[in-house]
Amino acid sequence: MKRTILFSFGLMLMAATLVLANTNFMAAFGWTSTSHDFGKIAQNKPVTAVFKFTNKGEAPLIISNARGSCGCTGVDYPKDPVMPGKTGEVKATYNAAAMGAFSKTVTVESNAEGGMVTLMFKGEVVNNATGTSGN
Repeated sequence: MKRTILFSFGLMLMAATLVLANTNFMAAFGWTSTSHDFGKIAQNKPVTAVFKFTNKGEAPLIISNARGSCGCTGVDYPKDPVMPGKTGEVKATYNAAAMGAFSKTVTVESNAEGGMVTLMFKGEVVNNATGTSGN
């Protein structure tokens, strides 16, 4: 009888260990928004889009890289892990040197579920004095 109870307990322990070993704790982005429209902005006055997120996963969220689609965009992002339930932000600063409409992206690489995320921002650079885009 004792042997049967011990054997059953051992099987249950082994099954529980297998279930826990196969549990995949992931980080997950919960973005407030993945796009931003600046509307009309003045030439040569940089603007910054702030993309806020919460780590909705069960593991620390680690952003390994975030880069703009061109050299006209600077990107700042958390270098330390964002713990589950905590918030962070990715900032994209556009230099606004070229006149006219623009549409840019920021690619965020991380350990979050889904891997890469693309953030988008757009607007129109206009002349400071006249308020026109020169097109």
